[in-house]
Amino acid sequence: MSVSDIVLEVDRLRVAAGAAVLVDDVSFTLRRGAVIGLIGESGAGKTTIGLACLGYTRNGCAIAGGRIVFRGQDILTLSAAGRRALRGPGVAYIAQSAAASFNPAMTLFEQVCEIPVRHGLMTAAAARAVAVGLFRELDLPDPENFGRRYPHQVSGGQLQRAMAAMAMAARPDILVFDEPTTALDVTTQVEVLAAFRKLIREHRTAAIYITHDLAVVAQIADDIMVLRHGRMIEHGTAEQILQAPREDYTRRLVAERVRGHSFVARADGGAALLSVRDVVASYATLPRVIDGVSLEVRRGDTLAVVGESGSGKSTLARVITGLLPREAGEIRLGGEVLSAGLGGRTLEQKRRVQMIYQMPDVALNPHQTVLDIIGRPIGFYFGRSRGEIRARVLELLRMMDLPESFIDRTPGELSGGQKQRVGIARALAAEPDLIVCDEVTSALDQLVGEEILLLLKRLQEELGVAYLFITHDLGVVKRIANKVAVMLKGQIVAGGETETVFAPPFHSYTALLLSSVPEMRGDWLDEVLARRL
Repeated sequence: MSVSDIVLEVDRLRVAAGAAVLVDDVSFTLRRGAVIGLIGESGAGKTTIGLACLGYTRNGCAIAGGRIVFRGQDILTLSAAGRRALRGPGVAYIAQSAAASFNPAMTLFEQVCEIPVRHGLMTAAAARAVAVGLFRELDLPDPENFGRRYPHQVSGGQLQRAMAAMAMAARPDILVFDEPTTALDVTTQVEVLAAFRKLIREHRTAAIYITHDLAVVAQIADDIMVLRHGRMIEHGTAEQILQAPREDYTRRLVAERVRGHSFVARADGGAALLSVRDVVASYATLPRVIDGVSLEVRRGDTLAVVGESGSGKSTLARVITGLLPREAGEIRLGGEVLSAGLGGRTLEQKRRVQMIYQMPDVALNPHQTVLDIIGRPIGFYFGRSRGEIRARVLELLRMMDLPESFIDRTPGELSGGQKQRVGIARALAAEPDLIVCDEVTSALDQLVGEEILLLLKRLQEELGVAYLFITHDLGVVKRIANKVAVMLKGQIVAGGETETVFAPPFHSYTALLLSSVPEMRGDWLDEVLARRL
């Protein structure tokens, strides 16, 4: 390629937040149609670099040095208005959570067409025609009318593709993908990855692809940059990084992604701790989201519930915890029948079932200290004094391998992995028998996610707690769960011991899930798509 194909040059970029350096001396070049993958653990600087390429930083941060040259112009020399003009037509951003990024009060047509119309690039009618064309390219249903829907009226995978259409509407030179498939199940992830790659190839759009999953980035990136603590650790072709990494840290990332060992839990073989029998549950507009589900969890069990988006996994968790009252069936905890709704359960029944959430950023009150967050269930369930609460919180922090000094910090002063440990400590503060883990590692990078899995396993061995583990990551299931239930359209279609369910002959849907787990080779996506034709 010629020099004219270069659309972005990042030269010795430095981003700081006060005295803290978030990105230090990072450089790379991006050519038209090429994709660079940014890999690294939480806090490595991946998203900070991606946002800087739009001339943007988070509150409290500033670009402290270097150059970001877009088509010959250093965007750091532009005025605020100049940088705003760049965003959309020049560089566009695709966020991790489409559901949190769309305006729920506007149709998809209104939001996809807004950028090209606002920048004066085309009329509303022309923008609408472009939107329809993009919907068709991205294999969205009924492209002529798809945009009439509101965000809540489409699935997660469809909404993520609609966000790609919104980013492409102004025909940008560069797309910044920020963990765009992390929250998707494996079958939907295949479809979305294929759509993204098709879009990049057909429009020759350059892209920066931010992710913590090496197997995912292998399907779409030409080059990969590995980052840690804001600095570049290694930079090479995707093939070289995946097959022959030079640096120890990169080798650890690759080894973790291909790890095959198991941390399978063992149940005590006693009576069922949790018994769910023929449970049915619905939402007002969605009848029978849970349709006759039965399962058992024994003390010391880790039962993984897997399935694609919309299969009913998280709804089942809400029903078990009483957040969504069941319509029929029975749930027993330690032999006691639980009321359908949380309000009808005793304080002791509430204490015995706790929950750890997927997104600690949302689950933890940003205005409270760690002491307040972990201490609240201690005071609520046990009526302890302030001094007793503080002593117990310190004990839980030690159990979580967190420094005691964190007790006076707020969530904003913690990393993603540290926040998730605080969420685990809050659940354990109630001294429960059963913890419902809802996608607790999906938002974390591989190494931090593995630390959380090891922590959960250690706590189970020490405390005898049982887990109901909701996840779309089958690699996690194999490492932590001794039992698995596979859900499809509100029903359990396969269940039993993990090694039995995941051994041939598979249920057809289980086989589809297993075949959709990305592998560490660049031709994997092509093979999967070929099999599905």
